Amino acid sequence: MYKFLRPLLFHLDPETAHGLTLNLLRLAGIFPPSRWILQAMYAAPDKSVEAFGLTFKNPVGLAAGYDKDGVAIRGLAALGFGHLEIGTVTPRPQAGNPKPRLFRLVEDEAVINRMGFPGKGSSYVERQMSSIVHRPRSTILGLNLGKNKDTPLEAAAEDYLALMRRFMGLADYLAINVSSPNTVGLRRLQGREMLAGLLGAVAKEREAIALGRGGHKPVLVKLAPDLSDEELDDALDVILRAGMDGVIATNTTLAREGLRSARQGEAGGLSGRPLTVRSEAILETIIKRLDGRLPVVSVGGIMSPEDAKRRLDMGAALVQVYTGLVYAGPGLVKKILLSI
Repeated sequence: MYKFLRPLLFHLDPETAHGLTLNLLRLAGIFPPSRWILQAMYAAPDKSVEAFGLTFKNPVGLAAGYDKDGVAIRGLAALGFGHLEIGTVTPRPQAGNPKPRLFRLVEDEAVINRMGFPGKGSSYVERQMSSIVHRPRSTILGLNLGKNKDTPLEAAAEDYLALMRRFMGLADYLAINVSSPNTVGLRRLQGREMLAGLLGAVAKEREAIALGRGGHKPVLVKLAPDLSDEELDDALDVILRAGMDGVIATNTTLAREGLRSARQGEAGGLSGRPLTVRSEAILETIIKRLDGRLPVVSVGGIMSPEDAKRRLDMGAALVQVYTGLVYAGPGLVKKILLSI
């Protein structure tokens, strides 16, 4: 079906097309008959996997960025994902960067975005997550956390801690996003000193929340693909020392090598096929350096079932897709699950 819909969607502005598909999934999730139809269309055998203390019905998840405000959780869950990562959510609403800010590079099977964490803020997302009467319990819900654009880096920890207090009881896991290239200065939080300060505060806050509520939720850290070997070593060392539960590798890249599209000069993070090789190289390095001490979620450049299978064979506990859905459609999830 998607091969007929894709040309229509690709005639639209990318952000308009995204909003349309997200809204359709939102509506499909509201009405049980449409939700059941989607479940029947995209049903695949469960292939359960354990990671950071949670049981996933399968290892294929939706990457952060698709449903920033948690408006289409039930509709997305019907597509067969083992987990959904909602967000990035910020404490306060913000408009994000000026439009246009999302670009298809069709010749390269890629997307460039400079969205800048647009969203309705944590209060809205909390209401969305709390209002799901029939929450898809078989689908793990993660929440990707970011700081507001106008929050100074030296105060960034307060944004992340405020989000933890609000969502620790609603999400199955939390992801600390310090790697988006579209919020000025954010990636500086991946440096050893700043990351140690942030994750030390995160670990302390998590323990305080666990004592008060009697539960421990996994916290993961999402890293950029553009770190040098030394920077990556530093980040992994800090993540281990802080007692975090996993690593998500990777976010979008600022690199532009080998692109053909006339859009290649647009500012922002690049995702899709051009990220495949770099993301696999980063995954291999992280798997080797962690040596089984933490699970790794692989994301970036997963455009086919073969890509996903290779990441899992390399040692990733889970994989996430986003840009692959733009080019291959929602049936990609089922195809991956039937191939592994």
